[in-house]
Amino acid sequence: MNGLLVSLQDAVVQGVLWGIMVLGVYITYKLLDIADLTVDGSFALGGCVCAVMILNFHVDPWVALAVAAIAGMAAGAVTGLLHTIFEIPAILAGILTQIGLWSVNLRIMGGKSNVPLLKTDTIISKFIDLTGLNKPVASLVIGIGIAVIMIALLYWFFGTEIGSAMRATGNNESMIRAQGVNTNWTKLLALVISNGLVGISGGLVCQSQKYADIGMGTGAIVIGLAAIVIGEVLMGRLRSFGSKLTSAVVGSVIYFVIRAVVLRMGMNANDMKLLSAVIVAVALCVPVVVRKLRLKKSYTEGGE
Repeated sequence: MNGLLVSLQDAVVQGVLWGIMVLGVYITYKLLDIADLTVDGSFALGGCVCAVMILNFHVDPWVALAVAAIAGMAAGAVTGLLHTIFEIPAILAGILTQIGLWSVNLRIMGGKSNVPLLKTDTIISKFIDLTGLNKPVASLVIGIGIAVIMIALLYWFFGTEIGSAMRATGNNESMIRAQGVNTNWTKLLALVISNGLVGISGGLVCQSQKYADIGMGTGAIVIGLAAIVIGEVLMGRLRSFGSKLTSAVVGSVIYFVIRAVVLRMGMNANDMKLLSAVIVAVALCVPVVVRKLRLKKSYTEGGE
């Protein structure tokens, strides 16, 4: 029982930290209807930049986190420029950036696939020294605090004129273009903001687990989609934009809790990617099946 509680506690912490990444995925996937595969690379980019800044340049962990965010934004800008200026399909532009980031991340880490932070100060360790909390609780408090700040900022931003234009671009691009809005600019800005959040999440996860790894972002987009779908199922009846943003983080926590429980039940860890894919596929298929069944039922009742 104690082992299960520890696993669940770690899962909640990871869920909150990864939840900031899910907020980034939410912007592109739900608001612009783009599955941005840059996420896998920009998540690792945030972690690698953060680790190298702290370890090699002895930068304050908060400053390193800010640089990680900027690095993620730069990755999003590359994808955005490929998509908007050179008219490469969004999904292909994301794949190209993601592939390129693999080599970039290796370069950043000096050719190493793993950079440890065992003997360096991080945001988490400094907070522990300040408050006396244990590591999981300290990570959770920082994660929740940053997640709340990000949700509040996004809620404010998407209520502004440019933020509303970004949301309208995803809803009806032709209409908002007719209103004189440059949709290429709104798409580019959305991709930059999205990957900035992903970079922050990568930096936080890196500082929490005390190392950065070249493969730490592998499957991030699948985790993001799974978390969004789970959050919508749990909080789908809440219509406000703030609740939808919150549901992304809640979905991330539930996803990691489910994963922890499944692993405790004896599932092979190598099968977790398959489980994630199945969760996303089922969650995306169920609404379509339900809609078709309702449509078929209405036709049948009308025919009678």
